[in-house]
Amino acid sequence: MNKHDLRVVKTKNRIHAALGELLRNKPLTRITISELCREASINRGTFYFHYQEIGDVFKELFEEIMLDLKESYYEPYRQTDILDVDKLDPNVVRIFHHVEKYQDFYKFILSEEVSTKFYYMLFDEIRSFSIESGNTLKDAEFNGYLHSYVSNAIIGLIIEWYRNNFEESADDMNVRLVNIVNSRR
Repeated sequence: MNKHDLRVVKTKNRIHAALGELLRNKPLTRITISELCREASINRGTFYFHYQEIGDVFKELFEEIMLDLKESYYEPYRQTDILDVDKLDPNVVRIFHHVEKYQDFYKFILSEEVSTKFYYMLFDEIRSFSIESGNTLKDAEFNGYLHSYVSNAIIGLIIEWYRNNFEESADDMNVRLVNIVNSRR
């Protein structure tokens, strides 16, 4: 069956949504295939047609969300040939809109009860975006530190937003990010 077949897409979307719902109440390692199938209103045969285990669903969901994060990360770069952070408009920053869209996922990833493995997966993704975007220092020896700094800064803002129960709007967080970036100069 073609992965672009509408039936496949709808089934996988239901499975992803069901996993997201179950992650609200229990860790990934305690979710059973039977629970996931019940939540998604599918049978086990359908599950096994698409996946071998729940970890495969999470991996696919993680990759899908990271693709959306990548699009969000690069949005300010699409507006100009050279990104000048001094002229960065908070309205083109999309990272926090992405987090808002996938809030339940980030609540799971950033929960203190969850393995730090997921934090590092997120860190590595954001770090790769920083590398790809061409952010560099004059002293190339320190570029690895720069990319780690950028990654942790973004994740740190997301964690702070999470700890504040996402009370501020994504637009307000974009303004905060731009203000922080510009205040370090």
